[in-house]
Amino acid sequence: MSRTSSAGAVRVIGQEADRATRLLHRAREARLAGERSPVAPRAEIDASWERVVRSGIDPEQSPESELLEAEEIEHRRHSTALGEVMPLLRAGLASIADAAQQIMVVTDVEGRVLWRQGNSGVLHRAHDICLEEGAAWAEGATGTNAIGTALAARAPIQVHSAEHFIRALHNWTCAAAPVRDPRDGRLVGIVDISGPASTFHPATLALVDSVARLAEGEIRTRHLVAIERLRAVAAPILCRLGGRALAVDTHGWLAAVTGMPPVDRLPLPKSLVAGRVWLPSLGMCRVEPLPGGWLVQVSDSTAEGAPRRAVLDLSRPRALAVHLVGPLGTSTQRLSPRHAELLYALAVHREGRTASELARDLFGDATRTVTVRAEISRLRRHLAEVLAHRPYRFGDGVEVEVVHPEHPADLLPHSKAPVVTGARRGAAPA
Repeated sequence: MSRTSSAGAVRVIGQEADRATRLLHRAREARLAGERSPVAPRAEIDASWERVVRSGIDPEQSPESELLEAEEIEHRRHSTALGEVMPLLRAGLASIADAAQQIMVVTDVEGRVLWRQGNSGVLHRAHDICLEEGAAWAEGATGTNAIGTALAARAPIQVHSAEHFIRALHNWTCAAAPVRDPRDGRLVGIVDISGPASTFHPATLALVDSVARLAEGEIRTRHLVAIERLRAVAAPILCRLGGRALAVDTHGWLAAVTGMPPVDRLPLPKSLVAGRVWLPSLGMCRVEPLPGGWLVQVSDSTAEGAPRRAVLDLSRPRALAVHLVGPLGTSTQRLSPRHAELLYALAVHREGRTASELARDLFGDATRTVTVRAEISRLRRHLAEVLAHRPYRFGDGVEVEVVHPEHPADLLPHSKAPVVTGARRGAAPA
């Protein structure tokens, strides 16, 4: 049946969905006409409609999109962790979808359909709305729909009939849930069940969300198994090595370590090759391949290949970065606004700053030393070879350059740090 809450929001909660669909259709038409309506969609649907209206989606447009080439689809399938858990998703959802006259759809983080499976008749009907492999189902392409809205809201959602922004989708119902990589919380894709509007059931969303959580558990289990396998290979090797060394998987997750404190994850360049490599968090290293990962030996000569120049680029507020230039080339580290403030303070005061002085520079409060030390510690994970301490400063022999924005007022424009606001007024050295 349908229910209208005290706030006038329409919710479909049972089998009698006809009245709710009519009310939602009226609410949608009122929204498109810029008129007030006595009823409104659920808050998450209302928010999606707002986003879609701002993006300029035509409610009468076709949901068709340009499909990805077959080679690109295969590349994306092999590039996502969802490929590892497709057997679980098929077992947990596809057979149920088939029996319920629906289909299972799995997309990547861009809302591109990578897999679909389920009732053959519905698969055929899905062709009419371009719900097929390679199609784009993000909100910016297809308006409010479970896949795109789950991507935008980063939350499970069910979208039924007239809740879809595009009229061509009003005969469909869908429920979708995001899947995250449990190792770092990063979104890896969307799992969805879609079908004719007549197949709506309020329990579908709970089913999809439960299977998405099972998929995350499977990703975690597979990761732990792979790490244990790598550890078994690396442990005997590390026992024979002197000095500092780590064994990490291809994504930098630690399997074993010797001669140094353990870290959860070692930042690795996107294109890592065997040989001598400069890693900003460790310095000069020798990298060798292992089955399922890398052996990283840290050079004892900390000065070899070390950066000789640090370029603090503050010219674009949305692209703050520090570029480290050394004999082996240039590496770039993106910066948060807080870390940009810290490095700017150290660039202004090359002689170095104590924690209390930095606290005054950043917060105007010399007592906030705990926060300063924590932020410096995070910075040093990536910039250990150019930052020194006691006092905090850029290392000896490191040339420092600050790239300012064209107008002084645009220097970290949202910052309230005294060292920055003073520079905007011309009261601090450049």
